[in-house]
Amino acid sequence: MVNVAGRFAPSPTGPLHFGSLVAAAGSWLFARAAGGRWLVRIEDLDTARVVPGSEQEILGSLRRYGLEWDGEVVRQSERTALYDAALARLRERGLAYDCGCSRAEVERAASAPAGAEPVYPRTCRNGLPPGRTARAVRFRAPEDVIAFEDAIAGHFEASVDDFVIKRADGPYAYQLAVVVDDAEQGVTQVVRGADLLSSTPRQIALQRALALPQPEYAHLPVVLGKDGRKLGKREGALPLPDLDESRVRDTLGSALQFLGMEVPPGTPAEMLESALRLTRARRYATIDQQI
Repeated sequence: MVNVAGRFAPSPTGPLHFGSLVAAAGSWLFARAAGGRWLVRIEDLDTARVVPGSEQEILGSLRRYGLEWDGEVVRQSERTALYDAALARLRERGLAYDCGCSRAEVERAASAPAGAEPVYPRTCRNGLPPGRTARAVRFRAPEDVIAFEDAIAGHFEASVDDFVIKRADGPYAYQLAVVVDDAEQGVTQVVRGADLLSSTPRQIALQRALALPQPEYAHLPVVLGKDGRKLGKREGALPLPDLDESRVRDTLGSALQFLGMEVPPGTPAEMLESALRLTRARRYATIDQQI
């Protein structure tokens, strides 16, 4: 029997905000409803964006809202050796190569709709062109379409380009680090916002290249602000400061309501327990329908 494990993996670039609370509660409920562990990982590879003290603030907020985790908190900044080993395996298999292109050069060479991420034109795939020096490291992506079934979004598929796995400024890229971490920690389900749905085929391609297990994915609806944009730190979302008990209950209730659950007021632990009963009931109803 597979030991179920979910995770919440915030970046310490500011305090927990409402959108993050929704993602944390959703992943906590998925894991606990399956009788599994819920892990917390701090994704702090991009040290230039780390805000001092925000990790402690995030962890304190999770506790305040009743979202207790299992085991020790893991930090990506302490796991570079794991990413080094993964990159070495990819190089051995010819699935990683040096790239001498700047982002500006890629944007000029690639054709992409306005606002879309440019697709790398594979300039350095067969070796660095004359006069170029290595900057980033890219993954040699497969030619076939990557498809998977998302527990919420349903069937999703996409082609994968040769994306960066180690940045020109030194740190490993999110895509490689998250795949290595999920496998090493035994994560079996990844529950997060739908804004990361399009990243999943890249991660599955890396999992296959490294012979790592593929977790179950579930992408939650993204919380939007009044302007229709994703509610997040970059968009100026209000954080969740230390509130009095009644406002903590109201905020948690709003997060659970966003996830489709009306629960009676109480302590955060009582509200989460009510939401957990609803989640389990829905899960078993889905299993019965499949049978």
